[in-house]
Amino acid sequence: MIMEEIKYNPEAVKPDPMVPAIYRVESFVNETADTFTVTLSPSGTTVADWVANQKQLDAAPGQFNMLYVFGMGEVPVSISAGADKNRLLTHTTRAVGAITKAMSVLNVGDMVGVRGPFGSSWPVAGAKGKDVVLVAGGIGLAPLRPVILALLARRSDFGRVVILYGARTPKDIIFSEDLKAWKKQPGVDLYITVDRGTKAWRGSVGVVTRLIPQIIFDPANTVAMLCGPEIMMHFTIDALQKRGLSGNSIYVSMERNMKCAVGLCGHCQFGQHFICKDGPVFTYDKIAGLLRKPEI
Repeated sequence: MIMEEIKYNPEAVKPDPMVPAIYRVESFVNETADTFTVTLSPSGTTVADWVANQKQLDAAPGQFNMLYVFGMGEVPVSISAGADKNRLLTHTTRAVGAITKAMSVLNVGDMVGVRGPFGSSWPVAGAKGKDVVLVAGGIGLAPLRPVILALLARRSDFGRVVILYGARTPKDIIFSEDLKAWKKQPGVDLYITVDRGTKAWRGSVGVVTRLIPQIIFDPANTVAMLCGPEIMMHFTIDALQKRGLSGNSIYVSMERNMKCAVGLCGHCQFGQHFICKDGPVFTYDKIAGLLRKPEI
């Protein structure tokens, strides 16, 4: 008897969002003394893995994944580059806790778990035909990097692109080679500043908000996207609004202690919102009252 071939329907397979898919470490780059970028490729062998991999590789700019280090636990990490033609997924984070420190010593060939993608995304499609202002502080450049790559890939779809990046010191600047390449792109205005310069530093010194009065954009036709320390975003929003931007044209990415990533545990509650489900990207109008309150 000839047995009928069994065919799997990916649409009928719904991976458990609490179960990580398996990925292999393909490359590891130290950006600074405490910040690193890890590139992953799908390595799972089950149908559920395959379906989860497809969703993760289709992640939108601004979303995040939960990365699982076996034997240690998992941590939320922003996607710093979407999947390329080689089906590679890139994340950048800082080694600040037990799990990210364990992640910082991974080797090529090691396996990690990935759950996701989770959360809201940056309004890349909604920015079509508009000027785009991107303001990043420190490692906040990582969640904005996919936006920059998307804008440059379809450069003619957008107006002026302005990138403002602030770091603590020159040694804390991440994606150095990317920044050099972006600065050479036509129609891109890129400014970098540091809080504390060095003898060798020839660039701007001061907080990133000091750059806003000198940049050129059309306030009536601009989308701004911000990611960095909340105090930086506070003053950046003020400066952008003084230039004429409305609150619904300003997008911010919030960070909270996310544990489950599916809105069950409550660890990332932000007023009436859960960062893992309703964020991390919000319009400023939506969270203006919360952003101005301490200890939320």
